[in-house]
Amino acid sequence: MRGMTDLRRDALRNQQELLRAATAAFYRDGLRVPMATIAAEAGVGIGTLYRHFATREELLSHLTHRSFEQVLANAQAAERDSATAADCLQLFIEAAISQRNELVLPLHGGPPVTAPETETLRAEIHDFVQRVIDRGIADGTLRPDTTHQDIVAFGALLTQPRPTDPDWDATCRRLLTIFLRGIRQNG
Repeated sequence: MRGMTDLRRDALRNQQELLRAATAAFYRDGLRVPMATIAAEAGVGIGTLYRHFATREELLSHLTHRSFEQVLANAQAAERDSATAADCLQLFIEAAISQRNELVLPLHGGPPVTAPETETLRAEIHDFVQRVIDRGIADGTLRPDTTHQDIVAFGALLTQPRPTDPDWDATCRRLLTIFLRGIRQNG
């Protein structure tokens, strides 16, 4: 007989597999992918999926929230590990490029943010980007016309999943280098 700890461990593993499978399925087949497909790809029954996520909207909301948590963690790490504003933006966007196939975000075709706690995360990310821009403008390393919309829109472009393009990583990193040269005060 399995103990409660084993059940919790199994439940956590099932949830992680469901989230992984759902992310892959949403990118491959769109947001209307059958829930049974997600369950099958996670290696669990449909009942297990619905025990974790009662509706498609709940699953999507969870994926979006988790993605914003990861992006915020990337922002905090970039801010901590960089000397200049441009270095910070580079680290931040490079992390998102590396994780792009794991992120379900509105600018990637994900659902709009409706949960207040997820909106709070998004606001924290926008505040981070603005702080970095302000720092770069103040120290003369970023052009004064740089906006947080520039960073968010360009970052969203570079972090689009493109599983059929084997050169997409290299292309994204080259475009990031060009973009950062463009927003630097002295190019």
